[in-house]
Amino acid sequence: MILSTVRIEKRETDRPIEYDFPGWLKMRKLREVAVAGVGLTRFDSYDGEKGRPYKDFYELGNEAIRQALSAAEMFWPEIQAAFCGSVYCGTASGHQTIARLGLTGIPIVNVENACSSGSSAFRLAYQSVGAELCDIAIAVGFEKMPRGFIASTAWPEWQRKMGFNVQPADYALETVRYMEEFGVTIEDISMVTVKNRRNGALNPLARFRTPVKIDDVLSSRMIAKPMRLLHACPLADGGAAVILCSRKRLKSKSRAVTVAAAVLTSGTYGHAKGGGSVRVHTPSNVEISAQQAWDESGYGPRDMDVVQVYDTMASSELWDLENMGFCGKGEAPRLLREGAFDIGGKLPVNTDGGLMSRGHPLGATALAQIIEIYKQIRGEAGPRQVPGAMVGLAHVMGAGSNSGVVILKR
Repeated sequence: MILSTVRIEKRETDRPIEYDFPGWLKMRKLREVAVAGVGLTRFDSYDGEKGRPYKDFYELGNEAIRQALSAAEMFWPEIQAAFCGSVYCGTASGHQTIARLGLTGIPIVNVENACSSGSSAFRLAYQSVGAELCDIAIAVGFEKMPRGFIASTAWPEWQRKMGFNVQPADYALETVRYMEEFGVTIEDISMVTVKNRRNGALNPLARFRTPVKIDDVLSSRMIAKPMRLLHACPLADGGAAVILCSRKRLKSKSRAVTVAAAVLTSGTYGHAKGGGSVRVHTPSNVEISAQQAWDESGYGPRDMDVVQVYDTMASSELWDLENMGFCGKGEAPRLLREGAFDIGGKLPVNTDGGLMSRGHPLGATALAQIIEIYKQIRGEAGPRQVPGAMVGLAHVMGAGSNSGVVILKR
């Protein structure tokens, strides 16, 4: 057991109190788990308007599953468990999706964990295979997004009435603090959008494939000062699927990709929304999830060849890179300007365009990130390929709050 020390200052006495609380338990050793196949739809608005086709969530999920089965050279009856991530698709959405392939009596688990739903489904599938509860499992993510701001109910009612659950405004508050603390400029933050839209132009499955210039970002309309429209990722509909299996059930062992870590953490006291006047000195869930992933995999930040970072707002890519230990606090903007996070840079970040270009169907987003890492390691990323990529990390955040980290390797 790992113990973490938390220092809390009580305002009544201003006398610090220190105590230890149990962190995470080390999981027992799991057997090796391989990625057998993946499937991913194009992320878009499938609303039937302006010449676009109409597709419901179960069609998008079904399409991704069929792609994954084909890639894995498997048939649906071989799947022994299914974990289905979504947020706005309603009761038994996984069952509705899988029913169109054929109900075979396997356990179907519906996972709602906000934007980290897909990563949470992946982790459950990984644990099921790793713990030898089954040999083949599938993680599926799909979403049919409602229009407008994300209708998040993850906050207490009194905070929702005050507008804390309006995502651009919430991120704007964090962005102002980040800018003031480290001297970051809005031009620095805008460069995240420029980089990711440039990468997205190389991804045929991205919703937005048109590069933008920094002036385009800075002239887009203000949505929550200092955040402008092009600092925010677009919502989208889409589906993604990943089949995991034991090494012996892998049909093709050429360029096999295995799971080095799959971690999920929730918020820590004082870092959650509404922390109020309590001042704490303890890591955030992003820092904890990254450290767990390093411990579980045996890797560290310098070992990563390619990284997917949760860029729901442009500024979040920067501080999450710092919180995961890829650079010091406040250093990410400088490294971004120097090209370190470009596809040809020292640490390529969001090579497929990230949420900023690919789009954000909540239940499918995290699996799409994992799939990009898988493709990079397999050498199948086409014009956005990172030469020689052998190990990579995908990171996602979700309201609650949650932080999920997956590391894949060859």
